[in-house]
Amino acid sequence: MSISGGGRRLWTILRGAQVLSGSGQQLTSHLVENPRSAPFSHGQSSLPRNFFASPFGKNTNFARVMLTGQKWGPSLLVHAHFSTEANKEDAVLPESAQELYAELLKSVEAKTMPPNALLWSLIEKCSNKEDIKLLFQILQRLRVFRLSNLRIHANFNFHLCLKVTEACVRSDALEYGMKALWKHNVYGLTPTISSAHRLLLHAKEHNDVKLMEKIMDVLKKNLLPLQPGTADIVFSICYNTNNWKLLSKYAKRFLKAGVKLHRTAYDNLMEFAAKMGDAKSILKTEQHRSKHLKWHTFGTGFACAKAYLIERKPENAAAVISLLYQELPDAKKPFVADEVQKLVSEWPSELLKRKKGEEKEALLESLRSDIPVMISSLLSIGIAPTVNLDELKC
Repeated sequence: MSISGGGRRLWTILRGAQVLSGSGQQLTSHLVENPRSAPFSHGQSSLPRNFFASPFGKNTNFARVMLTGQKWGPSLLVHAHFSTEANKEDAVLPESAQELYAELLKSVEAKTMPPNALLWSLIEKCSNKEDIKLLFQILQRLRVFRLSNLRIHANFNFHLCLKVTEACVRSDALEYGMKALWKHNVYGLTPTISSAHRLLLHAKEHNDVKLMEKIMDVLKKNLLPLQPGTADIVFSICYNTNNWKLLSKYAKRFLKAGVKLHRTAYDNLMEFAAKMGDAKSILKTEQHRSKHLKWHTFGTGFACAKAYLIERKPENAAAVISLLYQELPDAKKPFVADEVQKLVSEWPSELLKRKKGEEKEALLESLRSDIPVMISSLLSIGIAPTVNLDELKC
């Protein structure tokens, strides 16, 4: 059967659309599976998808990903923009941060999307504050370009934002790293708790309490959710710098937020409270800990025992140590005697150094009388038979 001229044209158009659709599948599949090559994408390769591709600009391909998974309800349309030049293996990139910035700026001013490799290379090349300043300038220009020319309202992906924060730390440009935590910023950066942790780890490495406080204030203002890992770093900084007031402040904030702390965080918090003689804080923290963690550590168990000694309840202190002893595997039970000896010979003098006047005198008398009672209770059940009470220093 012959085909009319109009029919041939229709068949040609449909065939071309099919080829274009197949090309779009390959391009978008590469984009989704390689997040590093596309810092502007938010695709997810595990979901069923249909692809439609069309050229967009001089050096830019535009991929539109339609997510149609059943559990997602209405279709979610995700836009991703990337440059074909970014995938050229033989492309020679500039070596310095200034040259990379110039190349990126040249592309933006020409209203063409620059190769992604340029931006990643600039992030990696940053080594001082001037480099970071250039990086943030081009990020702002790229955000405006994507919004005005490509109609992309989404921020850069999380991985790029984390790498930007790491570059700020590496370049000692922490004020710019803070900007990466702002919920509303002009750089297209998406604040994440991972970026905050990178800054907090830098504060921990330098025991920088002021930096830690600034970061925590930024997290609060920008409503970033606190995580157990955040508490680990913050509590560790406070513990290492001997700052009980600050540790107590942040402990209340984490507990109020319902954060399920890790064992190390409970250890730092309760051991420090025992050094300060704050029995109330120890027992309150223990109530929170027991809801999330079944077993004691040496740190939390002996902190509770010390709290009961401060409250003049030596039998309760012995009961806590006895429970800890029963919960421990056989290989660790011999260490209980060592911890009891530390309680006798080290803790009282450390505690009394922080007390003054009548409070110190009253605590001195109570420890002298109550610690032997606790030891007697432990000996009656066969725990800590080698403790030397002659080393009781109070």
